[in-house]
Amino acid sequence: MTTDTEEEKDGQKKGRTSPYIPNLAEFYFRPNFDWTRKQAERRFAKTKSPSPEFELDTVRFEDCIEGMRRFPAESIDLVIADPPFGIDFDGKSGVYNRDERLVIEGYEETDESYHEFTSKWLVELPRIMKPEASAYVFSGWTNLDAVLEGARDAGLVTLNHLIWHYPFGVYTRKRFVTSHYHIVLLVKDSRKYFFNKIENYPEDVWSVKRRYRTGLSKNATKLPLEVVSRCIDFSSRPGDIVLDPFMGNGTTAVAALLNFRHFIGFEINKRLRPLLDKELANLVTGESYIPYSERLPTIKDLAKLYPKAYREYIRREKET
Repeated sequence: MTTDTEEEKDGQKKGRTSPYIPNLAEFYFRPNFDWTRKQAERRFAKTKSPSPEFELDTVRFEDCIEGMRRFPAESIDLVIADPPFGIDFDGKSGVYNRDERLVIEGYEETDESYHEFTSKWLVELPRIMKPEASAYVFSGWTNLDAVLEGARDAGLVTLNHLIWHYPFGVYTRKRFVTSHYHIVLLVKDSRKYFFNKIENYPEDVWSVKRRYRTGLSKNATKLPLEVVSRCIDFSSRPGDIVLDPFMGNGTTAVAALLNFRHFIGFEINKRLRPLLDKELANLVTGESYIPYSERLPTIKDLAKLYPKAYREYIRREKET
């Protein structure tokens, strides 16, 4: 598998005289790793809990820092964390266009500086992460420096800085409307981390709409399932264990099970237990799992998008 740039260089090395064809690599791309549905289901079934104390696919209602300190070393494959905002927010503000009667009480912000809070929970990750593990940390721009500094102090390596763009923001009068969230991709070992390239050209800006739970109970905020699923798809294998230190509405738990991954979560707001139980009660494990090769555009679809590249692809296929 080669990128367009590598393909062009390769052609130069071999003295190829034919012109470079943009998008030709799309026709040859295949994911780095792939599993059939049966293979994914078998991997999921074989996974065992890293410790008798931590049952798989459960949420523990306790402080994540204390909980992570009891985790066995190198037991987690992926971390997805959406920590408290670190701003004066109770989840009920009218500017967010939500019915505060449906917001479950108990959302808490940290009572210490955000730098201190962030450093305390991030420093627990390297010990419990496997060498090939990654961590996706969500952050607003106002606290991004705390996440980056805390990650450095913990010894984690920043691999990517992604932007989640959503077409909605709180109205402003004298400043630009904020319509994005930061997602910092951290790895424990920059030489061993697992990354499954499931798209030929995976960009670091994800445009995903916020999904609103109209008329339904909710925690202060809820990440879109699509955003969390992308983190899982790129940085874990079926059967892997995903840790969410701040479970909230349970999006990570749902995304994990729907894609044949296990989860372990922490949440300090015990009032969320009925919501989380309801979220997990009716889902079917693996229901959303589709082998990555089957998610790619078909040759027919690519031919419509890139006719010039398609003609070159057909010519090469005939030659071989």
